[in-house]
Amino acid sequence: MEYNEIGITALQEGSYEKAVEAFMKAVEQDPKNAIGYINLGNVFASLSDAEKAEPFFQKAITLDKEAGTAYYGLANLYYNKERYEEAAKLYETAIRQGVEEADAYFMLGKSLERTGNEKLALPYLQRAAELAPEDLEARLSYGILLANMELFKEAGAEFRFILKQDEEHADAHYNLGLLYAVSTNDKADALLHLKKAFTIDPEHIQARYIYDMIQLGENDK
Repeated sequence: MEYNEIGITALQEGSYEKAVEAFMKAVEQDPKNAIGYINLGNVFASLSDAEKAEPFFQKAITLDKEAGTAYYGLANLYYNKERYEEAAKLYETAIRQGVEEADAYFMLGKSLERTGNEKLALPYLQRAAELAPEDLEARLSYGILLANMELFKEAGAEFRFILKQDEEHADAHYNLGLLYAVSTNDKADALLHLKKAFTIDPEHIQARYIYDMIQLGENDK
């Protein structure tokens, strides 16, 4: 068994120290192979040690410009450091280099959204939802962005889809209630879903606040 395989096995067993040792031996044995560096970057990233992870991903990219997973790993580090513009460019490159999983599209969309490019973010969040239709958090993010762009019909469909899969999803209830409140005259359904949100999650302060505001408005009529 070669060192990268030994390292991966160690990772699966939760032995990070052994994994690092094996991947280090892999890069010593074959210093021009990007895979060992990517594996080291991934180990340190999983240990939340961005300072150690970053140079390994960068080294992998210098060795192999088509190493999509190296761009993706580095993008995750930058996203976590709130370096969203850099992260977006790296996620885009990762996708071009073959990393076409839902998470890559989702993270590219979130990076663009964080930089204020909501219109650019939308198709990537949509693609993430298409690739992973059962990922409720991806669907929620997509729905919220649709609502922010006043695409209320499409946003409502996303929130209702989530609630069909999980009737106790507090954030989906909150966002659907908010959508009813701002885009329709249906105050009853708005109150229903907002109440559901803070009943499921008593810490959902925003849901309770908007619920109270709507009730006050109704009482003032």
